[in-house]
Amino acid sequence: MRLNEYREAGLDGKFSGQTLLSLLIFVVVWEVLSYFAPALGIPAFAIPSFVRIAQSMMTITPIDVVVTVARVIGALILSFVIGLVLAMAMYRSENLERYLHPIIRLFMAVPVVSWILFAVLWFRGVEFRIAFVLIAVCGPVFLVDSLDAMRGVSSELRGMMRSFRPTTVQYFTKLMLPAIVPNLITSWKINLSLAIRVVTIAELVGAVTGIGHQLAVAQELFSVADVFAWTLVLVALLFLLEALVARVETRLLRWRA
Repeated sequence: MRLNEYREAGLDGKFSGQTLLSLLIFVVVWEVLSYFAPALGIPAFAIPSFVRIAQSMMTITPIDVVVTVARVIGALILSFVIGLVLAMAMYRSENLERYLHPIIRLFMAVPVVSWILFAVLWFRGVEFRIAFVLIAVCGPVFLVDSLDAMRGVSSELRGMMRSFRPTTVQYFTKLMLPAIVPNLITSWKINLSLAIRVVTIAELVGAVTGIGHQLAVAQELFSVADVFAWTLVLVALLFLLEALVARVETRLLRWRA
C-alpha cells in the first residue's frame, strides 16, 4: 500500500475526508432510524437519538475511563516484555522452541471467555484477574510476531553480525531488535484493538470500576443510550491509542519515508 493510500484509508492515526464523511453518513442514518423507530415497530429506547446519547455522554465518569486505559496499557507492556523475552529465548534455543511452541499454540486456541472463567476460579484479586486475561490473550501475539520477525532477518546480516563475535546482548540490541521494529509496531496495533475488547469483557466479571463495569450497569438498566455512549468512548480510546502508536511509528521509521 502506497503512503497516500495508507493515509486515505485512515491507517496512520489521522482522520481523512473519507473517514469523516463515512462517520457523518452513519450519524445521519442512525438519527433517521431513531426518528422512525416507533413507526417500524421498534421500541424508541432501542435506537436512541444522538441527543439522548449526548446526554449520556455528559454522565461519563472519567475515573472509569482512566482505570480501563491504565489496565490496558499496563497489561500490554507486561505482555510485550514477556512475549519479547520468550521470543528471544526461543530464537536462541531450538530445544526450548520445540517445547514451548505447542504450549503457545494452545494458549492462542483458548477462547477469551475460558480465560475469564479460569481467572475467576484461580485468582481472588480483580486486578490480577484482568491482568492475567489480557496477558494470556495478548502475550502470545507479541511472542509469535517477534519470533517470526527474528526468523525473517536476512541471513547475510546475521552472518555479518556473528563475524564480529558479539555477546548475546549485543546481538539482539544491535541487530535483531532494530530489524524487527516494524513487526513489533504491527503487533502493538493488533493487540491494542484486541486488548480494548478483552478488557471490557474481563471487567464485566467482578470489577466495580472501568468501562466494562459501566456497560454492565447500563445493560441492567436497559439503557441503550448509555451502552452506546460507553461504546463511543471505547472507540475513541482505540483511535487515540492507535494515533499514538502511529506517531511513534513515524518517528522510529523515518528512514522508510
